[in-house]
Amino acid sequence: MELKALLAVNPGSTGTKIAWFLGDRELWRENLLHGPDELAPFASVTDQFSFRLEAVEAAVRRRGSSLEELAAVVGRGGIVEAIPGGTYIVDDLLIEHLRRGRPWEHASNLGGLIARCLGDRLSVPAFIVDPVSVDEFEPEVRVTGLPELPKHSLVHALNVRATAKRAGRELGLDWRGVNFVIAHLGGGISVAAMKRGRIIDVNNANEFGPFSPNRAGTVPAGDLVRLCFSGRYSEKDMIDSLIRRGGLLAYCGSDDLRELRRRAADSDEATELVLRALAFQIAKEAGSMAAALGGDVEAVILTGGMAHDSHLRSDLTARLQWIAPVLAYPGEDEMAALAEGARAVLEGEEEARSYREAVERSRRLGL
Repeated sequence: MELKALLAVNPGSTGTKIAWFLGDRELWRENLLHGPDELAPFASVTDQFSFRLEAVEAAVRRRGSSLEELAAVVGRGGIVEAIPGGTYIVDDLLIEHLRRGRPWEHASNLGGLIARCLGDRLSVPAFIVDPVSVDEFEPEVRVTGLPELPKHSLVHALNVRATAKRAGRELGLDWRGVNFVIAHLGGGISVAAMKRGRIIDVNNANEFGPFSPNRAGTVPAGDLVRLCFSGRYSEKDMIDSLIRRGGLLAYCGSDDLRELRRRAADSDEATELVLRALAFQIAKEAGSMAAALGGDVEAVILTGGMAHDSHLRSDLTARLQWIAPVLAYPGEDEMAALAEGARAVLEGEEEARSYREAVERSRRLGL
């Protein structure tokens, strides 16, 4: 079989990660950093498109690779409509939605835009894979205590699904035929119930569930409302407190788990308490996801950057092994996950999904 060259593009707020693959082998990778002065002239994320595209092209030239060798380009999905997981062709409707920056702007939206531009120029497919707006909820999951506030899916889908596939391979099982509880432990925490390949429930890492290094997670609703109307804080202040200055940062003055672990080792009892609470909240969320699966769980999987912390892994394993064996895959490799999604389509293992059809179906279902 002829090996196919792939370029993966993953834009973030201060840089653009790119990686070049030949078949399933990564040949090189770069993180193109963009300083504040470079990004300051752009009024919006979308306005950065040409600047970032040129940076990608220049890096490919520096590496001695040729865009003409590519069989496909794959970009990070971004904030788009609610759609099932999978690999999507970047069609015109997806381009429109990536450009509009709603409900908020995010640099990852540029991934699909750059992929489509290069793909059109080279006459090769452009894909996105498993954006954070993947929504495979079962109907009862959406119901909350207020009809005006249904539960929406927002999940680290790219790493969650890639980890499920990896666990399936290592266990000798079809990941689409078994159930997992998967905890992505990063700057945001997603604890997902995966039922035969579908993420049927997950906390929203920005709004509820366990607190994280800098996000507050679930807080008492009545007290939150009273705090919002106290006159002490603006709307921006409150949002910043919940998703940028909460969690470990709010309690300990740092969101660096390694630093906090050193403090705890030096007999800092207050820090030790917060770290125990972190594990407690993650375990409690994982237990609720096991319940969502009716207790039928093949494995509990820990992944993401915080899964590197041996103390956290040990604590979570002790709290969760009653559910199922606990597996750990520390870190995340979004670049490999993007390439794997594109490669599965190119090699005929999966069929590329239509974004337009997925959006139309979601709207019919009222998602």
